[in-house]
Amino acid sequence: MENIAIEVKNVEKVYKLYDKPSDRLMEALHIGRGKRHTEHRALKGVDLTIRQGECVGIIGTNGSGKSTILKIITGVLSPTAGEVTVNGRISALLELGAGFNMEYNGIENIYLNGTMIGFSQKEIDQKLEEILAFADIGDYVYQPAKTYSSGMFVRLAFAVAINIDPEILIVDEALSVGDVFFQAKCYHKFEEFKAMGKTIVFVSHDLSSISKYCDRVVLLNQGVKLGEGAPKKMIDTYKQVLVGQYVPPESEGERLLDDETLREMAAKGVDGSKLEAGKGGTAENPELLEYGSKKAKITEYYITDEKGMRTSAILKGGRFSIHMKVEMTERINAPIFAFTIKNVRGTEITGTNTMFEKAFLESVEAGETKEITFTQEMNLQGGDYLLSLGVTGYEEDEFTVYHRLYDVLNVTVISDKDTVGFYDMNSKVVVK
Repeated sequence: MENIAIEVKNVEKVYKLYDKPSDRLMEALHIGRGKRHTEHRALKGVDLTIRQGECVGIIGTNGSGKSTILKIITGVLSPTAGEVTVNGRISALLELGAGFNMEYNGIENIYLNGTMIGFSQKEIDQKLEEILAFADIGDYVYQPAKTYSSGMFVRLAFAVAINIDPEILIVDEALSVGDVFFQAKCYHKFEEFKAMGKTIVFVSHDLSSISKYCDRVVLLNQGVKLGEGAPKKMIDTYKQVLVGQYVPPESEGERLLDDETLREMAAKGVDGSKLEAGKGGTAENPELLEYGSKKAKITEYYITDEKGMRTSAILKGGRFSIHMKVEMTERINAPIFAFTIKNVRGTEITGTNTMFEKAFLESVEAGETKEITFTQEMNLQGGDYLLSLGVTGYEEDEFTVYHRLYDVLNVTVISDKDTVGFYDMNSKVVVK
């Protein structure tokens, strides 16, 4: 298809691991019998299609294969099996200092990197001033790269990668280095790239950035693609993986690997058309995500306004309360009760829990019921939000999820004055 930028078909990557260097040599020379290595399958039959103009995020735990698949796409590594097709000129920022010659200064490394990507000296000449201005590392650009700090590395490398007009930009965790001002400048460039119809593949552990910038998210785990779809859905599934609560769908008709189904879900999003009125005037989500060990269970939940009326619509500036009732099926040492408010793209906006608030640090017995109320002012901008609830804790220093309900209620904030960003600072203005 003409609009496909990257296509990965049934890609596998197997690494041979040797106990000592001599084993590698003896096996290569066929000395002795049998293989002297063990195999590690970093990728296991991964399929991925990225269309031109998409911003696709790849998430997963350490060792899930995220960096491996990016290196295969960029040609740094060759797949053990499968096919990769790339349509367009790639600029990649894979590892800190990758492609830098430590003995060269910054200017020389700009030309080295640009040449490796496929640009002529004349093209780099035309972009040099723009690259230096973006990197903003001053006279260090004339010093050998071996004298650079990690922040200088990423500033210069990103400046080269993003300012030489690639058709496909691939970034692997590089933005976790650098100060907040540089990161803001990089994300502004992301916005420009998206507006220009460029293709971006983005690996990061910063889930809020993944949610904000990505049109679609791919979730990898131990070399397997668990699924792909809307950022919010994949991030919620990733959180299940992190706490060991992920259970693959049982029915063949709802496998996470069904890309078309997931694209349809991503297109639908979570909006009012998928929410229905629940008891007491709240808007409950019939497709909420629920998981946990169920040693504690959230049995009731609702929101009340400052008059104590159950509602899903809150006036901006008014006080409101989040209520949850929890039944204990087993004894729990100091359970933690929590809520989180996200926007419809899945970005976590705010939230708290009883541990943060030092409100409840006691043990509870099996059969007990606790009623928890969080009361606060509503300072979010007008719009629709999603409420998630949870009961967690620690068992022998290991974080445990007893019960979580993601996106359980829709919260609509009614406002006659919206400011910039997610929430209102309620500024008092004096003009003399």
